[in-house]
Amino acid sequence: MHLENLSRPSPDLILASLPSAVIMSTAVDVRINDELQALQAILINGVAVKDEDGVPRVIETVVHPSTGDKVEQQYVCVTLEVILTPDYPESSPEVILRNPRGLDEAVVSNIHSKIKEKLDCHIGNPILFELIEIVREYLTQCNLPSGQCVICLHNFVNGDEFIKTPCYHHFHSHCLSKHLINSRKYYDEEMEKLPNWQRVEATPYKQTCPVCRCEISFDVKTLEQAPPPVDSVNAPPFMLTDDLKALQERMAAQLARQIARGGVVGSGDDGPPLLTITTAADKEEVKPSTSAAQAAKPEPRPSTSAEATPEAERQQCRVPFRGFNRRAKPGRRERGAPR
Repeated sequence: MHLENLSRPSPDLILASLPSAVIMSTAVDVRINDELQALQAILINGVAVKDEDGVPRVIETVVHPSTGDKVEQQYVCVTLEVILTPDYPESSPEVILRNPRGLDEAVVSNIHSKIKEKLDCHIGNPILFELIEIVREYLTQCNLPSGQCVICLHNFVNGDEFIKTPCYHHFHSHCLSKHLINSRKYYDEEMEKLPNWQRVEATPYKQTCPVCRCEISFDVKTLEQAPPPVDSVNAPPFMLTDDLKALQERMAAQLARQIARGGVVGSGDDGPPLLTITTAADKEEVKPSTSAAQAAKPEPRPSTSAEATPEAERQQCRVPFRGFNRRAKPGRRERGAPR
């Protein structure tokens, strides 16, 4: 038999002879790699892929609203994290939305619901890019900060002038100016308390974000020109309602209960607690075992200065110890003593 007469097996025959699990894993790997290459080509450096043993497991990207080239008008963002399952895309991946900026819980919940619907309808197909588009569409529709300003605790409404920090935290311009002015005033007051040598070594003043303490840089004079929040102007004057009175009564009763149990530090204290210093002699207690031992106990006799007990010494010394006098130092002869 000659070797040239043997026919080579066809690729279809080889593929048919392989186990179905191997064929499926090979196909999945190809689809995942193609999908990741497409994402990296579209988002360039905006996507991060974390591998485990050479297999992509976590895809992470920061999603912003669609504003064209006007990056300064992107007021909200969120980090989309997709954890791939071992048999993705035959099963749905796990999707996590982290670090939402400018979005309240209701918007984040709506995005999660829309993502779940999309995952249920596209099992078996690559879906990473579609998930990113869903999040981007929601951010474009909600490209205004929602929730409250953490400085004044008023909501952002139409007519408010707000500002976005580089860390994507939002504040009313008027509120941020007051915060920066007060923080600089506090810094100067603390610096005045320091000696000169510590002032030289102290860190210079830096503007920081009230939320995350990241360094920021804004013109305070420009921020001061902004009007106050609309809700603060239109807010009704404070009135003590029946609900507030009931809340005060409940809190007062709770405080009294805590004070009675000693759970409030500094309440009812006339001063710092007394400091008691004990010695080993204080802890020794005479515990007679029988009445015979008490009868055999010798009668006390007057003690001399040589046989004085520690208790007697404490009774005699009632004045605080002030230290040695210069004339009472050991080895020195006192004035007027015989030579």
